[in-house]
Amino acid sequence: MAAGVAARKAAPVPAAPVPEAPAKQEQISHTKLSADDAWNLQQERMYKMHRGHESMHVEMILIFLCALIIAQIVLVQWRQRHGRSYNLVTLLQMWVVPLYFTIKLYWWRFLSMWGMFSVITSYILFRATRKPLSGRTPRLVYKWFLLIYKLSYAFGVVGYLAIMFTMCGFNLFFKIKTRDSMDFGIVSLFYGLYYGVMGRDFAEICSDYMASTIGFYSITGMPTRSLSDGICAVCGQKIIVELDEEGLIESTYQLSCNHVFHEFCIRGWCIVGKKQTCPYCKEKVDLKRMISNPWERTHFVYGQILDWVRYLVAWQPVVIGIVQGINYSLGLE
Repeated sequence: MAAGVAARKAAPVPAAPVPEAPAKQEQISHTKLSADDAWNLQQERMYKMHRGHESMHVEMILIFLCALIIAQIVLVQWRQRHGRSYNLVTLLQMWVVPLYFTIKLYWWRFLSMWGMFSVITSYILFRATRKPLSGRTPRLVYKWFLLIYKLSYAFGVVGYLAIMFTMCGFNLFFKIKTRDSMDFGIVSLFYGLYYGVMGRDFAEICSDYMASTIGFYSITGMPTRSLSDGICAVCGQKIIVELDEEGLIESTYQLSCNHVFHEFCIRGWCIVGKKQTCPYCKEKVDLKRMISNPWERTHFVYGQILDWVRYLVAWQPVVIGIVQGINYSLGLE
């Protein structure tokens, strides 16, 4: 019996069970997420960060609306009182602001197109500002900017159709991703609008310089030359050329003031160069009468849209920057 007790004492005591460590949750790697999932995750974090700040958001919206209204009033007054300086500053901003964002966001495709456009346009501007002015320069200028105008119009239409195509869901029939189709439409529309505005502004500057150099037109005062019969006031060349003379043979167009021009020159002056007056007497030009073809009237409407887009491209980033500075000074996030 003692031996049994000893045996029981010698028996090993079972160790207490060790609790198992909880399984570690696998960390989500952003590199494993698709583009759509990463975008949704970013939106969710943004929503959580701004939750409960509704009053601050309302205050920021009011500041933005007030700054937008004040900026619009200031720009309209500036344009009416000092239109030339307004156009030059706007053109400079449109040329520089997209370049900043292009370099910052590594948009090399846009940068290459911007560089090519800048080089060729700089050469055209150089030719337009030379004295004495070559007789072929006005036609070269209007041909270049007319090409830019038509290309921008085509890109704008294609971009708009691609956006509508995507919003209606037609891209799914061709197995095109919605993001890819929408990106293509937005990029094409931006290219069309941006280079359309740039081309029209540079064409206006070249038109003023060439017309002032030829002498039949002056921005502020009287022309330095009197217009003879048979001379086009836009290019300074003869309208009707004899058989043994060097010149251009083309259709002519007579304005309501009875002044006659080469049809290509007056169309370039009014449509591309944004002039709505006679190059010599400055009488108002009836563009609806000049553009009798209904298909060509869309170009005139497109030009009006480009004038409106100029404000968004050139001055909207400035307004947003001012609003951001006000919000930062007030401690608003």
